[in-house]
Amino acid sequence: MASVLVPVLYVGIVIGSLLIFSHFYRKRNTGKIYEPYFPSHPERDVYVTLLQQTDPPPHEALLKAALLRRAMTDVSRVVKLREDKPALQNLLQKGSIGDDLWNSLLQAEKELEAEIMEVVAEANTFVEGWGGLIFQTAGEMLANEKMRMQKYGKVGKTVELPAPSPMAGSGLPPPGSLPPAAMLAAMQAHAQAQAQAQTKAQAQGRPAPTSTPEKPLGGLTPPGSGRPEGVVSSDGEGEPSRPPSKSVSPFEN
Repeated sequence: MASVLVPVLYVGIVIGSLLIFSHFYRKRNTGKIYEPYFPSHPERDVYVTLLQQTDPPPHEALLKAALLRRAMTDVSRVVKLREDKPALQNLLQKGSIGDDLWNSLLQAEKELEAEIMEVVAEANTFVEGWGGLIFQTAGEMLANEKMRMQKYGKVGKTVELPAPSPMAGSGLPPPGSLPPAAMLAAMQAHAQAQAQAQTKAQAQGRPAPTSTPEKPLGGLTPPGSGRPEGVVSSDGEGEPSRPPSKSVSPFEN
């Protein structure tokens, strides 16, 4: 009989000790303030500030935009809680984290549920039934914003443009892009092209030569500058070529 009472008494003492410890532990943690899992909610503060502004009152479109931005922040926090909760639960079971972080997450869940209900009620004050669609719209806008950030980068990010090359306007490749031999050949080809272009421009700027040369000073005609013999004019009539005059030698009989 004594052998049966000892184990029962032992089990009762252990269970009673655990219940007492659990009671005092919960009582101590009831009034404890945990560190917030999320930082402050600036979008909610902006909406409340606009809602309380009366001189001048904000436009309805501005209030709707502020409420939609607030809903976008709530959607991003819901997604983060869904991603973090399984990992934290696994770490808590392994003893890698304390109860404070887990309790902070549970408190953030309760606060987020109250925030969602408040946003739905505020949306229904603008348009009846908008409360059931505002979070769907906020999720689509959030996905679009993430896609734009992945494609174009952060909004307002300064883009550094490359400095203009001094040879960009001359048609030559930038220095360092070609080997020295190829760069020298490109410079020579560019110089020859510029010389040919200048020669062509000068040739086009000269007056067209006339059919009859100008009469030189003193009535003298330079050799080779006269009209060539036997040249037919444009109307088909040309001057007949004159036979060369025969010179008489003084030594002929």
